[in-house]
Amino acid sequence: MEQNNGKILVVYYSHSGNTETIARLIGQESGGVLAEIRPQAAYPQDYNTVVAQAKGEIQRGFLPALAPDAVPDPAEYDVVLIGTPNWWSTVAPPIATFLTENDLNGKTVAPFCTHGGGGLGHIERDIQRLCPHATVRRAFETYGDGGAGARAKVLAWLKEIGLKA
Repeated sequence: MEQNNGKILVVYYSHSGNTETIARLIGQESGGVLAEIRPQAAYPQDYNTVVAQAKGEIQRGFLPALAPDAVPDPAEYDVVLIGTPNWWSTVAPPIATFLTENDLNGKTVAPFCTHGGGGLGHIERDIQRLCPHATVRRAFETYGDGGAGARAKVLAWLKEIGLKA
């Protein structure tokens, strides 16, 4: 695949900091603009509470309102890299809100996810469903913050999806 030299936006939602760590690595290595998606109402920090809330939101298809200053207009970018924790085998609800509220038609979209053992779950499929007219590249996944091998794994993924020579 040819290297893509278009403008890159790296958007992410991170609850525990793991997805932010990977997003920052991806931003550094891709030259992309980094933007954090934040819900207007923050999720609870208590693990059991956030797990229960996320499960209920996902089951209901709830889309939380996002903080208005969170993300630049994706229309200005050719490639949108989308980072999420794996919550109940899918994207975190703030990511679903972002994908529902923004037109990514014709864009190249590449998901990345962090997880605590659940792998990608249905994240790649769900992003394809939420962005039916985008070109969705193979997703990147890593356990936690990726550990010592995170940079090498990110570089290999960026090469595979055509964003690094």
